Amino acid sequence: MNLYEYDDYLRKRDNVKVIVGVDEAGRGPLAGDVYAAAVILSDDIVIDGINDSKKLSEKKREKLFDEICMKTITYSIGVASVDEIEKINILNASMLAMKRAVDAIKCPYEIVYTDGNKSPILSSPSKTIVKGDALSASIAAASIIAKVSRDRYMAEMDAAYPEYGFAKHKGYGTAEHREMIKKYGICPIHRPSFLKKIISL
Repeated sequence: MNLYEYDDYLRKRDNVKVIVGVDEAGRGPLAGDVYAAAVILSDDIVIDGINDSKKLSEKKREKLFDEICMKTITYSIGVASVDEIEKINILNASMLAMKRAVDAIKCPYEIVYTDGNKSPILSSPSKTIVKGDALSASIAAASIIAKVSRDRYMAEMDAAYPEYGFAKHKGYGTAEHREMIKKYGICPIHRPSFLKKIISL
């Protein structure tokens, strides 16, 4: 069963026609906002190559991002800031970003499928799908939109804080990034709660 067939299976199983796929990007990094995306794919257009964003090269994600944006019925992006991550923790901030993405969808739909085992509190019906980004075309598309959107944001942050190399590692805890934190300290987009084992704050 491919990813589109899985979405058809979900529609039949839950007796729905219009579904929203949701995923997030950026739970693990030491810096930057957490992003989420919500996507409604057309059921009569197949976008070749859609898969879990983690399984795709950056070049392939960028290409698919543009194609998804052009061919999808609609998509939206939600963000939770570093301040929100620090106040409510990364899990709750991820849920907030996903809720914001879903709330921004203006087209009618019947159910939301969220990657993982926990769903944000929504006004619409929703279900979780563990490893959904590798199973569902809608969730995989959302994972690509969220990942590319966040990567582009981190490239902008690289221009603002060039000493950290954000465009290269996207805020993740690479050896190079950890060394730069030790050398320069933290900047406004670092997540202090993630850095306790690296430096004393």
